[in-house]
Amino acid sequence: MTPTTASALGQAILAIHLAVIAFNVLGLAAIPLGAAMGWRWVRVRWWRALHVASWSLVAIQALLGRACFLTLWQDQLTGAGAAEPPLIERWVNSVIYWPLPIWVFAAAYIALFAAVVALWWAAPPKRSR
Repeated sequence: MTPTTASALGQAILAIHLAVIAFNVLGLAAIPLGAAMGWRWVRVRWWRALHVASWSLVAIQALLGRACFLTLWQDQLTGAGAAEPPLIERWVNSVIYWPLPIWVFAAAYIALFAAVVALWWAAPPKRSR
């Protein structure tokens, strides 16, 4: 694989990672807000199941003390800092990757997963017809 191809794949994985993070975080805010406001889409069962599944994957990786597989793939493809990345990539990386110990992320991810599970009961999804 050429360096240009690897870099492009690394950037694509970064974009996917950002989308997953946005889905997870925005879902945490949208579910209780939407339940209070009567938004029906926050009770769509497949969407809620996907949200719980995504958070469970994050929590399992955290419990295992592992970095996200998307992070690992991106690092492998971009050479983990072999060259100065473009400005937007640097900005997105600074938003996603914080210089904190892994145990901080593990505690946060497990607590947030617990919140997602609690939301399943506090604002339950509707059964499909």
